Amino acid sequence: MSGPLGGIYRGFQTLDSGGIYLILAELIVLVLLLLIAFPVHEMAHALAARWLGDDTAERLGRVTLNPIRHLDPIGTVLFVLTGFGWAKPVPVTLHRLRGNPRTSFALVALAGPVSNLILAVLFALIFRTLLPALGTAGGLADVLAFALSTAVSLNIILALFNLIPMPPLDGSRLLTALLPARGQAIADQIERYGLFILIALSFTGVLGMLIVRPATLLTQLLLGR
Repeated sequence: MSGPLGGIYRGFQTLDSGGIYLILAELIVLVLLLLIAFPVHEMAHALAARWLGDDTAERLGRVTLNPIRHLDPIGTVLFVLTGFGWAKPVPVTLHRLRGNPRTSFALVALAGPVSNLILAVLFALIFRTLLPALGTAGGLADVLAFALSTAVSLNIILALFNLIPMPPLDGSRLLTALLPARGQAIADQIERYGLFILIALSFTGVLGMLIVRPATLLTQLLLGR
């Protein structure tokens, strides 16, 4: 869950690239993603599953904002080192979900990206409320403006990334809910290779081309820029 985030790191250059503000910016991105965006995303999955009748994630302590419950050690280390990583998937027991299992699973999957879009809107509201007060004070005020705008951008990127219809991303659950049985079987076969395909697409820049442009436009719209 986080392939095309290189553009965020390049955004550090808008700050004092040789000083303390660059370090603060780097820490801000890690905190926003690992301690806010990831936990909210995964907790949303767990809450949706509980609402639809499956308490598997709840019993495992996943209905929480505690990042320790959601962060995958390998995915976290890879993100810190490379900008590509993932959180720990929320377990879902299909036969315990009410209604059509595929449709209900799709709703559980959709809850994650929707939660990130809601976060993006909330951070944008804070940004647009505080921006007039920040003015051109510089220094820490610039860092605060950077943090809020980055929070908007990060959450939009995560939402769009996870909506890609490629297993094991959330978008694949939406796709399989609409496919006939044959298509669902093909998607299930692809899922075992999905992570490797995503890593390859990320490092070749394909994911960036698919996500960064629409994410940038949506970010500018929310921030009023």
